[in-house]
Amino acid sequence: MQHFNYFSIPSPCYVLESSKLDSNLAILEKVQKESGAKILLALKGYAFWRRFHNVRQTLSGCAASGIYEARLGFEEIGGRESQKEVCVFSPAFKPKEIAALLPIATHIIFNSFAQYQAFKPTIQEKNKQLQSLGLTPISMGLRVNPLYSEVTPLIYNPCAPQSRLGITPEAFAKGVESYGLAGIDGLHFHTHCEQDSHALERTLAHIHKHFGAYIPQMRWINFGGGHHITRADYDTTHLIALLKDFRQKYDQIEVFLEPGEAVGWQCGFLLAEVVDIVENDGSIAILDVSASAHMPDCLEMPYRPQCAKVSKDSSELEQDLGETQGAYRYRFGGPTCLSGDVIGDFSFNTPLCVGDRILFFDMLHYTIVKNTTFNGVPLPSLGVIENGAFTLLKSFTYTDYKERN
Repeated sequence: MQHFNYFSIPSPCYVLESSKLDSNLAILEKVQKESGAKILLALKGYAFWRRFHNVRQTLSGCAASGIYEARLGFEEIGGRESQKEVCVFSPAFKPKEIAALLPIATHIIFNSFAQYQAFKPTIQEKNKQLQSLGLTPISMGLRVNPLYSEVTPLIYNPCAPQSRLGITPEAFAKGVESYGLAGIDGLHFHTHCEQDSHALERTLAHIHKHFGAYIPQMRWINFGGGHHITRADYDTTHLIALLKDFRQKYDQIEVFLEPGEAVGWQCGFLLAEVVDIVENDGSIAILDVSASAHMPDCLEMPYRPQCAKVSKDSSELEQDLGETQGAYRYRFGGPTCLSGDVIGDFSFNTPLCVGDRILFFDMLHYTIVKNTTFNGVPLPSLGVIENGAFTLLKSFTYTDYKERN
């Protein structure tokens, strides 16, 4: 891609590199085949559905956090009729949401015994209908909190103090005492974020400790997301061994993993344009992309994304050299009125000019799904590079902004 014409891409634009997505899917497929576990795409992290054909062929279904994600997964990956899973969790469901999920969900996971008891009759009635048609009934589960997670910062930690996510061991024991586990098919935990299989191994010790007595009564266990399986240094051999050992320990119980970021990891970039350069105790490049609106994790985590620049008179990518290492240093800021709409400090060996292009790498996950039209800033277009050629898939207009308000 060193000689690709990046000026042929409209700016701003999220760009999928399809060959890199296929490489990620090949790794995930290997884990599925060798471990016997099922991998679901967590749509909260990666929802670039316009190129889901290989996702559909490779993965076992989707994990959704609400009705719209569930519907998207059902429509674009498949449901029970195509032997795909549509696994849905929410901290709390409304009756109308459960009603909307009944035709499409294969698994519904509750965050409390109270919610399970409230919706159990409705789901059981739907299951009678499904079984009469020879279709697989909806499986119900509970999310648990093992009181252990290695995730930082706390905003991303599902087991942080007073977390609303998952039933604690004490509350779970009380729930079992009050209601029993009849009708509950599985348990779900999600304690990871960009972590490796060794963090999972340490987490499983707490799952065994707090919930091991209940697992033999279950048909499935969902290990949640945050598993960075496609990262170059991830130990997939260790992960496969963990999954096989867990399944063997509990009589070949069905195991799900639901990564989102690992599917879209390093498979695309956000292309931006330098609109102006101003001076204030240093050079500040104002871009047509916003940290606040288009790259929110840069502010939430926070982190400084990797990037490269392309000059108007060259097709070569020039990698960022860090905040201060290069001879020409710039702060990148967005076009909104938020004073903190700053992407970070970057430097290069050659000067930056108005009209140059900037590529922010690894921007296909947790960016598109979280972007906004704050300040009326246009949403970036969506495109794909396949077989060396760029194709524009979607452009957004004023109507998209107006109809969101």
